[in-house]
Amino acid sequence: MAKKKSDNTAEIGFEEQIWKAADKLRGNIDASEYKNVVLGLIFLKYISDKFDQKHQALVEEGEGFEEDRDEYTAENIFFVPENARWDVIAAAAHTPEIGKVIDEAMRSIEAENDKLKNILPKNFARQELDKRRLGEVVDLFTNVKMADKGDSRDILGRTYEYCLAKFAEAEGKNAGEFYTPACIVKTLVEIIEPYHGRVYDPCCGSGGMFVQSAKFVEQHQGKISDLSVYGQESNPTTWKMATMNLAIRGIDADLGRQNADTFFNDLHKNERFDFILANPPFNLKDWGGDKLKEDPRWEYGIPPEGNANFAWIQHMIHHLQPTGGRIGLVLANGALSSQTNGEGDIRAKIVEKDLVEGIIAMPDKLFYSTGIPVSLWIITNKKAQPGKTLFIDARDMGTMVSRKLREFTDEDIAKVSGAFDAFRDGTLKEEKGFSAIATIEDIAKQDYILTPGRYVGIAETEDDGEPFDEKMKRLTGEISKCFEESNRLQEQIKKNLEAIGYGM
Repeated sequence: MAKKKSDNTAEIGFEEQIWKAADKLRGNIDASEYKNVVLGLIFLKYISDKFDQKHQALVEEGEGFEEDRDEYTAENIFFVPENARWDVIAAAAHTPEIGKVIDEAMRSIEAENDKLKNILPKNFARQELDKRRLGEVVDLFTNVKMADKGDSRDILGRTYEYCLAKFAEAEGKNAGEFYTPACIVKTLVEIIEPYHGRVYDPCCGSGGMFVQSAKFVEQHQGKISDLSVYGQESNPTTWKMATMNLAIRGIDADLGRQNADTFFNDLHKNERFDFILANPPFNLKDWGGDKLKEDPRWEYGIPPEGNANFAWIQHMIHHLQPTGGRIGLVLANGALSSQTNGEGDIRAKIVEKDLVEGIIAMPDKLFYSTGIPVSLWIITNKKAQPGKTLFIDARDMGTMVSRKLREFTDEDIAKVSGAFDAFRDGTLKEEKGFSAIATIEDIAKQDYILTPGRYVGIAETEDDGEPFDEKMKRLTGEISKCFEESNRLQEQIKKNLEAIGYGM
């Protein structure tokens, strides 16, 4: 059995410990399936901890209500039947039946909680899963008492989020289906500022936009209960992951009764929202546009059948509440300048309607799934600065954390969101090469192309104090010397070739 961990374990590197221990489970299981095993186990421990806390409190009250299901559901706590409680699972950790015990626990919890019907993974008994190592991971959870560290929701929530990121790294190009890098989500949230109201994500993946929105509210001394969360996801596995992720965070969300295609089965068809945050699939081709040409969402033009970018934009504008909502979305850079298949006309109409508050060009290599750079679009129907759009070129920002991956740091996020704050209150000082304010007329002169580089220009370089004429004489002299050396080397190579019978 694993040794008991110190009291600091839950706060310092606990996420990494869980990942390293659970990573041993992988064996021959595909990363996409293995993901459900690890995340499902984290979720099981979370709901067990929350249940145990309430159960103990009811026992201490001495009224005999500790097995009354209503006592738990009244406080939005999932009811955990006896065979699914963690002490039962922990006791079976080192038996060959541990997988079957966990699967049965998942089935029992689903049977007692309507919100979790068909959500939880039940694949722990599979032959490919090493039961000895599964028991070791169960031990790790058992020996670190989450509840003793304060709110287990935060500890397990961080662990769930950490593992999502690690799975995204492992899955590479497939990661975009369920994971948007936290630094991109945080940038959007800091700009959109969802303090309170209705938040919506029409392609919510594993729910990262909602988690960051909740964190934003808490960091600004607000309450998660001030947010009403709505989402939709087409991938059934990802939809389940989102449901578990939000439950761990204590976020009560309406993600519909099942996964569904946003364009063909809009689960929130008649709803309007204060804040919309989304990272839709880039340049989605086969989205069924040929069957939706008469859709009322296409107020600014019928999106092309071969690219859903402007279908996503118009879908979100359609769902924006009419008196001051904000949208923050991630799009491939092509949407900034494309003039084909009517995209340029749609973009022009959106600009003319004065909906584009800002565009941020982001650096490349921010995603596990692709190295391409993206842009962030900030859209609102009630601008603080009517008739004006803020352009930010952040392509040279960020820090490389590996050979393939860049991270937008907290300092980077603060600089970008701070520019938006200053723009909105009319105090922004434009910075050449970074920020510029353009009018609708300015954008029209650029054929409604929204690439920030066209507006912010090139950053000024520092004057090194050397007079221009002197610098040119120096540089041309250096070039002349280089040419002389090049000629000398060429002659030497020719002589060497002649010496071995290969004259030129």
